[in-house]
Amino acid sequence: MASTSLNAIAQLLLVLSLLLLLTNAHPLTPSPAHQPALAPPASPGSKSISPGLVSTLRETLDAIKNVASIISSFPIGGILGGGDLRLSSAVADCLDLLDLSSDELSWSMSTTSPASHPTSAGAGGAPAGGRLGTGDARSDLRSWLSGALGNQDTCKEGLDETGSVLGSLVATGLEAVTSLLTDGLGQVAAGEAGAVATSSRVSLSDRRGLAEGAPHWLRARERRLLQMPVGPGGLPVDAVVAKDGSGNFRTVSAAVEAAPAESAARYVIYVKRGVYKETVDVKKKKWNLMLVGDGMGATVISGHRNYVDGYTTYRSATVAVNGKGFIARDLTFENTAGPAKHQAVALRCDSDLSVFYHCAFEGYQDTLYAHSLRQFYRDCRVTGTVDFVFGNAAAVFQNCTLLARLPLPDQKNSVTAQGRLDANMTTGFAFQFCNVSAHDDLLAAGRDGNRTAAPTQTYLGRPWKQYSRVVFMQSYIGAVVRPEGWLAWDGEFALDTLYYGEYMNTGPGAGVGARVKWPGFHVMASPSEAGNFTVAQFIEGNMWLPTTGVKYTAGLTS
Repeated sequence: MASTSLNAIAQLLLVLSLLLLLTNAHPLTPSPAHQPALAPPASPGSKSISPGLVSTLRETLDAIKNVASIISSFPIGGILGGGDLRLSSAVADCLDLLDLSSDELSWSMSTTSPASHPTSAGAGGAPAGGRLGTGDARSDLRSWLSGALGNQDTCKEGLDETGSVLGSLVATGLEAVTSLLTDGLGQVAAGEAGAVATSSRVSLSDRRGLAEGAPHWLRARERRLLQMPVGPGGLPVDAVVAKDGSGNFRTVSAAVEAAPAESAARYVIYVKRGVYKETVDVKKKKWNLMLVGDGMGATVISGHRNYVDGYTTYRSATVAVNGKGFIARDLTFENTAGPAKHQAVALRCDSDLSVFYHCAFEGYQDTLYAHSLRQFYRDCRVTGTVDFVFGNAAAVFQNCTLLARLPLPDQKNSVTAQGRLDANMTTGFAFQFCNVSAHDDLLAAGRDGNRTAAPTQTYLGRPWKQYSRVVFMQSYIGAVVRPEGWLAWDGEFALDTLYYGEYMNTGPGAGVGARVKWPGFHVMASPSEAGNFTVAQFIEGNMWLPTTGVKYTAGLTS
């Protein structure tokens, strides 16, 4: 008992000291590695966004700076931390996420200047000789603010799961950041930043993706990278990774680390066939990076981090991508932790305007973490069990195969768990021309006459957050999907605020007669309603995909 009392007193003293630190947080600054980049002052004559929104964004940057100060100063070891891997992971997550939010706000602030596309690298990460986003400033604003708003929620969830006092200490600060971002996003959505749409409006030819409207920050050599073969006379590469030492690097991580920072031009890394057992972190300053392999199943990046072993879900990713403009082609990303280890991410993506072409994502629970911003997946394969495509990105999947695997006993499979937090967010998942079917291991279990457990129940998705948004359009829905189609998260949670839609799907699991009767579920009969979730409209694909050379369908028909 005496020892317990002493520990309690010591913990109380540490909590009091941290509270004092929180009270005096404002003068502190984060460590240099996580110092938020502040945008330049608005031009006095600028009418790009309203003064009220400018004020909100500046106040939000200050609030982020204060929270980052507390988190970076928290003593992870000792009584409060105990060397806990999950706590250290959560702290690292929060610092990275707050740093991303600072950049996203700074990008947003760059629209306050008439020269919103600087000619040299500037505050907030404006690319040298290039521009930020798609060029449609209002759309970019909403996307960036949506990303920033989701970051704080991921930080909070990670801290809450540790049981550490740190979660309580920064709760008020994180709530302030969330409130400010919600307000700012609401202002943009309500049209208070309407001048952005006028001053930065793009022409109709731009929106249709005509050559003269293609974004100009990528050079001519980059326009067909996804269609060129690797080898002499084919795809030009900047670095080669080979396990046998025949390239410039033996690991993918080393090649990524050596890539230039803040590159306005595409930097191509060719990864020769082989299984690369490593975790790869494409940090936020690694812009316009491209990884090219020898094909799905031939070039494999493999990891096994997972939640049960102490990592946060965010930190469990085999490959994590933050740098904007990322492209991957002909690769497999896998997490081999297995179903018993629960959350185990193969790929996590926070890269705005990113593309994944001919890629496989192999895992079980939480395989593909499309965390934030605008993403496009074409001709990909995703396997998993519980929530195996999840996150809060604005992502479109075309011609992709989604395979439900055999989960743990009594688990239910859900293809998606989309995390839209606010009605004004631009996020959601759209699946078009896709195939939802059973993986071989699930089919084999169903054929096993000795199997006594009930058949695995598989659903198209469940609402992770209040305004979860997912649509399946013109896709094949296999018999693996239950007639109800969708699964509740917790009782009545989000059933009237979510948006789940189906449009012109086929297959034995596509019938809508027995679907859920939730207020938020929609059988879309109108092409105009379904058109809102196409590449052209949902992720402004015509503004940026033509430069990559990736195949895509802009609307409902090819």
